[in-house]
Amino acid sequence: MCRAWLLLVLLCSPALAQTRLAVLQAEDRRAPTANDLAILRSAARSGDPQIARIGVRALGRLERPALIADIQISLRHAEPDVRAEAATAIGQAAQGWKRDKPAGAALDPILGALAARLKVDGDADVRAAAAETIGRLPYSSAAHVDKAEQVLVEFGERAESVTDRLGVAKGLEALSRISRRVRPLGPDAVAMLKRLASPTGEVTSGARVRRLSLEALVTLAAADDALVTAALRDPDAQARRIVVRAAPAAALTTVARDDSPMVRLEALRQMRTKNVESICAASIQAASDRDPHVALQALDNLAGCGEHADAVAILDRAVTDLAEAGAPRGWHRAAHALVALAAASSERGAAALGQFTGSRVWQLRMYAARAAATLKRRDALETLAADQDDNVREAAVEGLKALAGHDADPIFIAQLDRPGYQVVRTAALALVDTPHGDTALPALDTALDRLIAEGRDNSHDAREAIAKALTSLGRKMKPSATQPFRPAGADSDLNADDLRRLASPRARVTITGLGTFELALFTAQAPATVLRFAHLAERGYYNGLTVHRVVPNFVIQGGSPGANEYIGDARFMRDELGLWPHVRGAVGISTRGRDTGDAQIFVDLVDNPRLDHEYTVFAQVLNGIEVVDQILEGDVIERIQIIAGS
Repeated sequence: MCRAWLLLVLLCSPALAQTRLAVLQAEDRRAPTANDLAILRSAARSGDPQIARIGVRALGRLERPALIADIQISLRHAEPDVRAEAATAIGQAAQGWKRDKPAGAALDPILGALAARLKVDGDADVRAAAAETIGRLPYSSAAHVDKAEQVLVEFGERAESVTDRLGVAKGLEALSRISRRVRPLGPDAVAMLKRLASPTGEVTSGARVRRLSLEALVTLAAADDALVTAALRDPDAQARRIVVRAAPAAALTTVARDDSPMVRLEALRQMRTKNVESICAASIQAASDRDPHVALQALDNLAGCGEHADAVAILDRAVTDLAEAGAPRGWHRAAHALVALAAASSERGAAALGQFTGSRVWQLRMYAARAAATLKRRDALETLAADQDDNVREAAVEGLKALAGHDADPIFIAQLDRPGYQVVRTAALALVDTPHGDTALPALDTALDRLIAEGRDNSHDAREAIAKALTSLGRKMKPSATQPFRPAGADSDLNADDLRRLASPRARVTITGLGTFELALFTAQAPATVLRFAHLAERGYYNGLTVHRVVPNFVIQGGSPGANEYIGDARFMRDELGLWPHVRGAVGISTRGRDTGDAQIFVDLVDNPRLDHEYTVFAQVLNGIEVVDQILEGDVIERIQIIAGS
């Protein structure tokens, strides 16, 4: 509430509001000119702390390492909020080295400045931000990993507050992922992580500290039996879920009866990954679990249980009893069972396939295409490749590509004039290196010309796939063929009136037949994203669209007119990567590369630290997370209402 109040104060001052808008617009354009950079640099040196914070953040979001010197000055700012923002912005600016040459020795002064801040700064939030940035700099040498590890371990030894320990855990978790490309973290870091992961050890840590520490230990394969045994009794369900990935096979049957659905589901997944002997018995029991996501995972597991009569019988009953399959939330069990049955018993799967390929529910036909691929039923795949729904066609083309290869090129070519970018993309990739260039080339050329004429940024993946196919046939491609049609910040939603109106807004999301959940929107952190989302919601863009992607223990995603990941709003939106982490209930924008969001939104079902600083977070679930947990693939977003702050 304090930050919302500060934002309102900022917006109520005409001069400050004008300055803030100029800074945000320069950032929105990705500061392509010297004048834009001058605006951002001037803001970062502003005497107003809020303007300074916005300017520093904007410089970091450009991901230009050359600007780190400008940002680093703000590590000594009088206001801790600005110093914390500067520490985070340094980490973001450094990501530009991933696209160019490795940072090399340029990291030394940066690492030194952040390490010094850990020793002298009196604010725990600043120290935590610095520690996290130390862990996520783009290291490419063992010497830099050694130094970062040493700094974080030494800081952890003197950390007194939960906030400090959270910073250590964030830094070591990020470093555990980065260091795998260089060298694993050493014994001192592992020992520190084990201390932080213990709810009853010498360090009393908050739940999120324990989760991050366990994530790092699992990544490092350093979770020993004693740690796993203790963590499986952790009062925090997410901590138990994380450590299940390191649990021995013998423990998974017991863990599969945990009180928490997320833990039960993870246990079933690990049984499948580790090929646990008891998987069939456990999955047979879990097929009737009270949580639908656990039950569906159990059905998926039964694909490998063809020798168990009870498993095949469960799958057979699920594909035979289709009384509820026509209901919006009634088709999932039959769909998952069909794909599993195709693997468990090809004879029974083939017998059931026909009633799915002719279903009125397109999702059942899509799953039928997946089952047909397993059954190697080319006839069914060819029929489904001519389906009225492009998602069904995409699944059929994927199956035909694996089953028939270029022998099915005429079918792939026929997809190139479809409106669905997802099936165009899949068909184009299937035509890479085709021996039938005489017929494929004209169709690919026509498809690319059509997509360019449509001018929709989010046809990018389809255009890129077509360009790949054309290149494989000897055609030289212009870079413009696969680039966004509009520069970053073109047609910006940013304006002073809406920034004031939406200074502290909420959104109410209604899911048909299920209920509602509310979001707090972060206008101060992600203004361009919030305004774009709010404008689309107020125009009714999301009404009637679906949640097309549901990955339990990861995310749900929706907001596509095509009910898939490749069709969203026409123009791309830029990323606004910031301080808010991808914790359970965080709401982000789906992208496939920097600044490629097309207004599809996702909700984190669990803490997902590997998404931090990679995907914009623009909201957090305020209430109704239990509704989010119940959402199934294909559930309909009835409406999204924006509730402006008072």
